[in-house]
Amino acid sequence: MSALEVKVPDIGDFKDIPVIEVLVKAGDTVKPEDALVTLESDKATMDVPAPVAGVVKEVKVKAGDKVSEGSLVLVLDAAQAAEPAPAQASPPPPMPSPEPSPQPSPARGRGGEAAPATAPTIDPAAFTSAHASPSVRKFARELGVDLSKVRGTGPNARITQDDVQAFVKGAMTGGGGAASGGAGLDLLPWPKVDFAKFGPVDSVPLSRIRKISGANLARNWVMIPHVTQFDEADITGLEALRVALNKENEKAGIKVTMLAFLIKASVYALRKFPDFNASLDGDNLVRKQYYNIGFAADTPNGLVVPVLKGADSKGVLAIAREMGELSAKAREGKLGPADMQGGCFSISSLGGIGGTAFTPIINAPEVAILGVSKSATRPVWDGNAFVPRLMLPLSLSYDHRVIDGAAAARFTAYLAAILADMRRALT
Repeated sequence: MSALEVKVPDIGDFKDIPVIEVLVKAGDTVKPEDALVTLESDKATMDVPAPVAGVVKEVKVKAGDKVSEGSLVLVLDAAQAAEPAPAQASPPPPMPSPEPSPQPSPARGRGGEAAPATAPTIDPAAFTSAHASPSVRKFARELGVDLSKVRGTGPNARITQDDVQAFVKGAMTGGGGAASGGAGLDLLPWPKVDFAKFGPVDSVPLSRIRKISGANLARNWVMIPHVTQFDEADITGLEALRVALNKENEKAGIKVTMLAFLIKASVYALRKFPDFNASLDGDNLVRKQYYNIGFAADTPNGLVVPVLKGADSKGVLAIAREMGELSAKAREGKLGPADMQGGCFSISSLGGIGGTAFTPIINAPEVAILGVSKSATRPVWDGNAFVPRLMLPLSLSYDHRVIDGAAAARFTAYLAAILADMRRALT
């Protein structure tokens, strides 16, 4: 990768324009045309886009700085060595000009999920007059949020992306804030209770991870029509293999868990059923030709989902080793954005804790997630007699817009067969 200085492009006659929002930080991965910073003059607001894909190495400006054409914005580790064509600023028309009305039915979330059909009709004139940058307007359009109803907390009451996210979270919970009364979703207001009237209480602030994941989970639960398929797999032989592998690799410090086998088995199932290795993008289904598997990791601050990249090209021992490294980073709070991006399919395993089944929430923009509960030895009829077998409960939640019940049943049945005998993956 090569270092590339990203500068303010030709922005016409504007000089000394304030930077009102810095949209990236060092370490962030950006794509071509992703907004990097937002500038605002007294006549227009504009984003400075990324000229190429890459990773942000160093940000050279902060909110409140004034820049002109040629001012250095940031240094980018470019994903391509060739010098890109000069970037062009992407200012919208002056603020009074109309923007297209964000209709709820075709709107998409940031991950490609459809906005709920119950979203309100948005007044285009009011949306246009809202005080927000182009990137925030785009974000609001994708979520079907009426900016005229969002209270801005930025400088001069400017609406930020956090304000839009808070609005969506409030609307989905029926809570207070800008979404008072469950605006747009016809929800009853969240009950306001003085809990201290009934006994002693202890108020603990939510961790940053829970705040972020909570908003995402609420969005995913409301916007994705979830159905959960339940099944079980006979892992008697697989458990014996796992124990043997751990004995063989004890000196190497590699601990193979059942989750490592589940990740490998899921790759085979995703290959056989490609609609599960896909994402919705408007009216298109994007089938991925790579196999990046996310797994839920429990940390002191909340749940995170590291992504194990290229699981199709790794053996079980390599998967176990990398899982251990990612889990350690998660517990230490050292996971970077790249460690949690690019997932195709997720697995949430509660087998080490307990339970018989649950309904995991899909991690958008994925279309399915596998939940795994605690295995148990039960008598199973083999055609002649009841024999003790170690059975693993499987809970597959899927997006019913993409996957129907028959496909989900076939997926879990095939996955159970692979786990019962990994040799089936070779056929």
